[in-house]
Amino acid sequence: MSKCCSNPDAEIKNTNPCSPQTPSCCSETVEGADKPEALAWFDQMIPNALAYVKKQKAAGKKVVGILCEYTPRELIMAAGGVPVCLCGGSAETIASAEEHLPANLCPLIKSTYGYSLENANPFLELMDLVVAETTCDGKKKMYEMMAEIHPMHVLELPQKPDDADAFEHWVKELEKLKVVMEAQFDTIISDDALRDSITTMNEERRLRRELASLMKDCTPPLSGLELLDLKSVVSGIPDDLSKYREILETITGRQITPEVSARVRVLLTGVPLPHGAERVLRIIEESGGLVVAQENCTGLKPIMEDIDVASPDPLRAMAEKYFHLPCSVMTSNTARMDLIKQLAIDYKADCVIEITWMACITYDVESRLVKKMVEDERNLPYLRIETDYSPSDSARIAMRIEALFETVKSRHSSSCTGQNNGCCN
Repeated sequence: MSKCCSNPDAEIKNTNPCSPQTPSCCSETVEGADKPEALAWFDQMIPNALAYVKKQKAAGKKVVGILCEYTPRELIMAAGGVPVCLCGGSAETIASAEEHLPANLCPLIKSTYGYSLENANPFLELMDLVVAETTCDGKKKMYEMMAEIHPMHVLELPQKPDDADAFEHWVKELEKLKVVMEAQFDTIISDDALRDSITTMNEERRLRRELASLMKDCTPPLSGLELLDLKSVVSGIPDDLSKYREILETITGRQITPEVSARVRVLLTGVPLPHGAERVLRIIEESGGLVVAQENCTGLKPIMEDIDVASPDPLRAMAEKYFHLPCSVMTSNTARMDLIKQLAIDYKADCVIEITWMACITYDVESRLVKKMVEDERNLPYLRIETDYSPSDSARIAMRIEALFETVKSRHSSSCTGQNNGCCN
């Protein structure tokens, strides 16, 4: 594998998300030699998104930060707002955060708060409101500190989705958010406005699902890293949707390097990989893997289900879609096991790799159930990687991944006879 991402000297030092630095050797990974213009558009995702937000702000729209997939973008858009994901992916803002937060806390939480303390995220300067979600105790306490700097509304998630009153509680929480935005933004969120935003987001989800489905092919035209890059911190940007369509129209037949036949097909699950925190995925693909499916919140999980635009109660229909998200914060969370199981089949996975951030208790505990299901029910090799945003453990991670891949390859005969995923590697 390339030694670059195993080297602590390759750590990105720039905390400005609008001009992220990437060590040159780390960019020479598994992407195709020819990069279509529509695909290259997303290399500039942050600058593109910032330009869009500034333009919308100048036109009188409100800017609303979100910190989790549970916040319905449709509700923000219907209020005349622009939803922007604020999850931090840089290690460089963590030191500032640790002046207020425990060192043994999830790096995503610390990075996000560090951006706020350092005024290092230009999106935050444009915020009219931040909507936070009670997805873990660490986040909840961080929100109290962040609320001293930015206007904030906290959505309380139901913790037991199977309880009879859980969904009604969730609907009421979204109704409260609707009232807050109507008051703060001096607007009325109509059912028609909700349906318009639902239509936009349904189309975005549909296009992203189609792009993800390309990875089901035995010779997909994208690497997992390229697919991960085909997202934005801002939802519903018309130029992004146009580029998605262009990619789908032109990408067929593209060859990625190294060739797919030499790769191990990986289903990636666990924590989200926010912009700037793609290190482990990069190591997987530098080590001879191909991440064909990403179950996490920066992958397939939030785009699997659409909203019924024809529903007589669009807010309730919207609530139902987000209520179904199988996050590890939920007790119990059998829906996530079902999703991983089905994705392993659909995407012909050779193995499953799970990433947990250090101190991410819910995913850490749930990893035992994932391992048992993957090994016992799908008969696939499983590897759990616990890490943070520092590259200091990259060499060790690479060795463990390479050992996993040797196990996978030892299961496959040279003729691929008996290979259980349907692709000949």
